[in-house]
Formats: sequence, structure tokens, C-alpha cells
Amino acid sequence: MSSAVVPGDDPRDPSAEASLSLPEKWQADSLDALSSSMMFVSGLIMVTRNRFLAWPSLLLSVNSVINKHPLRTKEGAQSDVSVIMLGVAALTASYLPLVLIGPAAKVPPPSL
Repeated sequence: MSSAVVPGDDPRDPSAEASLSLPEKWQADSLDALSSSMMFVSGLIMVTRNRFLAWPSLLLSVNSVINKHPLRTKEGAQSDVSVIMLGVAALTASYLPLVLIGPAAKVPPPSL
């Protein structure tokens, strides 16, 4: 079955091309880089148990809450409480083994 080609209906026709026009103002999506980097550092702390990275993570979480732009955040963005709690949880997880495990008990050498 062949169909007849209508003269003005060819998609390859150069006269039917439309020029690309960009909108005058793009909507700026807030990526919230501080919150994302804090989540990465917190995960790194919990995996490596590096106590020295826990404090910058807490600072990043406080900084991301302070610098948040409420009009530019996406609908599914992290809440302020969850960002702060993740920083505190990373700090707690890094220092908790020092409190729970404690120093090793000294065992006297066996007597002969």
C-alpha cells in the first residue's frame, strides 16, 4: 500500500523549518549543593568512622539551613530538620564507639 505524497507535507522540506527560540528567562532550579555535599560527607563518615570529618559535616548542615532559599527549593527537597539531624547523626556515629567500647581491659600474662 503506497500513499500519495501531498506537496506541502514533506518533513524534509527546508521551507518548513522553524528557528530555535530560547525562553527569555529560564527557571533556575536550586541544586542545594551544600546539602548534597553534607549528605555525601555524612555517608563517608559513617563508612570510614573518621571523627575529624564529622565536625565539617555538622558545619555544612548548619550552613545549608542558613543559606536555603525557600522560593527556589524544589517540592521534594530535604527539610531543614532532616539536614541537621543527618549532621548530628554522623557526629554521634563517629564518636559513639569511643563511649561504648572503651579501653581494652588489660589481661595479666599467664604464670608459669
